[in-house]
Amino acid sequence: MAVHWFPGHMHKALKEIKEALSQVDILIEVLDARIPYSSENPEVAKIRGDKPVLKILNKSDLADPEITARWQAHLESERGVKTFTTSTDNTAKTKQIIELIRKTCAQKDASVKTINAMIMGIPNVGKSTLINILADRVIAKTGNEPAVTKNQQRINLGSGIVLYDTPGVLWPKLENPNTGYRLAASGAVKDTAMEYDDVGFYAADYLIKAYPDLMQDRYRLDFVPDTELAFLEMAASKRGALMAGGRVNLHKICEVLINELRSGKLGRITLETPEMLIEEKREMAEVAAKKLADKEKRKQRFKDGSLTPDKKDKKEKREEKRMENRARRKT
Repeated sequence: MAVHWFPGHMHKALKEIKEALSQVDILIEVLDARIPYSSENPEVAKIRGDKPVLKILNKSDLADPEITARWQAHLESERGVKTFTTSTDNTAKTKQIIELIRKTCAQKDASVKTINAMIMGIPNVGKSTLINILADRVIAKTGNEPAVTKNQQRINLGSGIVLYDTPGVLWPKLENPNTGYRLAASGAVKDTAMEYDDVGFYAADYLIKAYPDLMQDRYRLDFVPDTELAFLEMAASKRGALMAGGRVNLHKICEVLINELRSGKLGRITLETPEMLIEEKREMAEVAAKKLADKEKRKQRFKDGSLTPDKKDKKEKREEKRMENRARRKT
């Protein structure tokens, strides 16, 4: 799915983040534990240099705990990266982030200088709620939709830590086609920028394969069908998502499925694994290589020109004649 949602304030925010980075000691990137890869901004890796990064896997209470542990191991294999899981209903654990910041910046913490931390994350990942917990007061506006925070602000957390808050930022181009679907399914993309049917079919295809028992239980099915269409039709019948004449209302059941996925009513679900990431990156590399090869072929065809065999023969003869003339002139 092509998700094109990169409004002007995101472009501005990304520029401001890059400008403020030189003043920052540590980056805190808030990820959605259900989609750690798809919610990880690739721009962070490009701009952070050697600055340490604390990746917070938020909404971990909605994610598959076994897969979350695998993601933590995968993310921490990168130099300078530490991970921590949080959920909005566990404020005591969230406050441990302050101690993690101190430990990560131990050298500066021992001095009288302030530790400057920058917190960032995609829209609707729960960043503002985390900030309010860390600050022990309502600082950041929260909401159930993306793009609530629109400007940078500095927040004094006390204990010698200043937090740079940044707006929720996506990135200009989603290289992985699956990323768009997962961002939309999790609620990181405004509903007006997505098609419920398209996202619903993608989610259904994944869920019946990865979590068949949860789907069977939630929608009270006798069995889980092999295809997403059959599953959606059966689920629609159970939920009464029907139109006149008993026809299935696919849009309605897709909307139900996505909303129940987002709210956690389906159970603890993760939409991607580290193994999936490795395979998808391999496929992306193959696609990129093919595009590059096709581009080189087009350039060569343009260079050669669209010659018929007869014209090509005449061109070769003219070239031979020019070469002969040059040889004669030299003698």
